[in-house]
Amino acid sequence: MPESPARDASRLTIADVAKAAGVSRTTVSHALNDRGQVDPRTRERVKQVAAQLGYRPNLRAQRLRTGRANSIALVSSMPISVAGGPSRLGFMMEVAGSAMEAALKQGLALVLVPPLEAADTLLDELDIDGAVVIEPAAEDRNVAQLQRRGVQVVSIGRQPEGDEALPYIDLQGHETGRILLQHLAEQGAGQIALLIGTQPRHSYIDMERAYRAFAEARGMPVVIARADEAGGETAGQAACRALLEQHPAIDGICAPVDAFAVGVVRQVQAQGLRVPEDIKVVTRYDGLRAQSCQPALTAVNLHLDEISTLAIDLLFEHINGRVRRRVVVGPSPSLVARASSVNPAGN
Repeated sequence: MPESPARDASRLTIADVAKAAGVSRTTVSHALNDRGQVDPRTRERVKQVAAQLGYRPNLRAQRLRTGRANSIALVSSMPISVAGGPSRLGFMMEVAGSAMEAALKQGLALVLVPPLEAADTLLDELDIDGAVVIEPAAEDRNVAQLQRRGVQVVSIGRQPEGDEALPYIDLQGHETGRILLQHLAEQGAGQIALLIGTQPRHSYIDMERAYRAFAEARGMPVVIARADEAGGETAGQAACRALLEQHPAIDGICAPVDAFAVGVVRQVQAQGLRVPEDIKVVTRYDGLRAQSCQPALTAVNLHLDEISTLAIDLLFEHINGRVRRRVVVGPSPSLVARASSVNPAGN
């Protein structure tokens, strides 16, 4: 009895693909794994031949040969007080959804590493070829730990360090700040304060630069408050209380961290003031926190689905030795205006 096609296909080897494509076994290996210097047309032809033959690589043998795990990690260094709450890892999970799909297309499994105390041990034990770190701080311990292991790392958002910083996807933080501040001004806010985290993250650095430039251009006094991310909404509320005590003329607050922004709204309301009539509030990430706040928070669509795909592609390039690209500019952020900053009709 003749063997079934499935059984025949299971016995196919890289030598069979090489013979059918008229190339060497090395060329087939490089083409199927997107490695080495292979002409793009040859690479595509080899993949087509392999697909037509029904060739499937022996993953166990491939791993022994290449030393690769064919898996990567998605790591967040933001504390659970910011990543948790109503959003419950919202930013990370939104990135993860598209990142999983992009990784699968590259033949990679994706492991999620949430911001938990046990993550330190997990990062040492994970069998991975690379990692995407979401908005790392300067001297980020997750990044340092992965690099000590020799794991290739790229980041979503610039790591605020020197010329040797990680390859990254540019989130256009300065433009995000400009959009939010311009919106507040267009809605009538004339005394705007900025509330950012104390941690050295690119998003805070870029936002502060945008704010200072905005204030200088309008002759507006610079009012900047800082809160520890670990304090979450409570820290945002406390910082807002201090702001209003010291600067009672404030009529707009830009709080890029959504947890801080929710705390701001609570404090404004606790003092008998109205949002947005008395004080307008905006944040950066358009997640569940922003959407469920009362009133709902004006935020920015960062297009995280596209960002995550770009990050996986960049990491895959670096894992495979193609290191030409170190910075990839993400899509332009767009405003999502909501009741926390938009003047009520007729006012």
